[in-house]
Amino acid sequence: MDFIDSIILGIIQGLTEFLPVSSSGHLELGKAILGDQSVPKESLLFTVVLHFATALSTIVVFRKDIWSILKGILKFEWNDDLQFASKIAISMIPAVIIGVFFEKELEQLFGGNIMLVGCMLLVTALLLFLADKAKDTQKKVSFSNAFIIGVSQAIAMLPGISRSGATISTSVLLGNDKTKAARFSFLMVVPLIFGKIAKDILSGDLTYDSANFLPLSAGFIAAFVAGLFACTWMISLVKKSKLSYFAIYCSVIGIVAISYSFLN
Repeated sequence: MDFIDSIILGIIQGLTEFLPVSSSGHLELGKAILGDQSVPKESLLFTVVLHFATALSTIVVFRKDIWSILKGILKFEWNDDLQFASKIAISMIPAVIIGVFFEKELEQLFGGNIMLVGCMLLVTALLLFLADKAKDTQKKVSFSNAFIIGVSQAIAMLPGISRSGATISTSVLLGNDKTKAARFSFLMVVPLIFGKIAKDILSGDLTYDSANFLPLSAGFIAAFVAGLFACTWMISLVKKSKLSYFAIYCSVIGIVAISYSFLN
């Protein structure tokens, strides 16, 4: 993978990790269009680096929230921060189960299956359209809501289903406040990303070649900067009920992807 391709894929990852358009789906489309010929282990390393970059951008944007949660946990009191952390832990359960017991089956779906990506983007579009029509409230995410949102996050492991789109839409459709839904959606994925990175490192599946340092660095920086922009922008868009624009975008890209799969 060359320098320019790394930057392009980094920007795609950074934007689509937070914008409700499916980062995994767009990375699959990007690799197909760019003709990525990376061997699987190189591709895995690059994906891990990009996800690490977007996780760091989330931490930067929500640094005050994360610090407040950590201080609340250390007080060992059943306060709002500890309750929020508990909800995050509950939301992780479905994705952890899928990741542990169905990892190989899931990985088989990430091999340039553009038809699947296109179909799942249409599903994402439907979710976003429905969520945009929901009434805004002041309701916080409950413990039962956290688990249901976690199920949406697990389903979003499919390429083409937007993680942020699925979790925010599910939360809003459950009657939660849109800003609180976006905050919960972005924070709930951070432990999962770092957990997945740790698992990949400990498994020994990652390989590194010094010749890849420049492309990896370029991809990391591009994903981090794009992630900072997209995360901040997305919170504002959810608050203003602008998800329908992304529903239209996902519909168009989904149809293009399906058409592309028929032509190749």
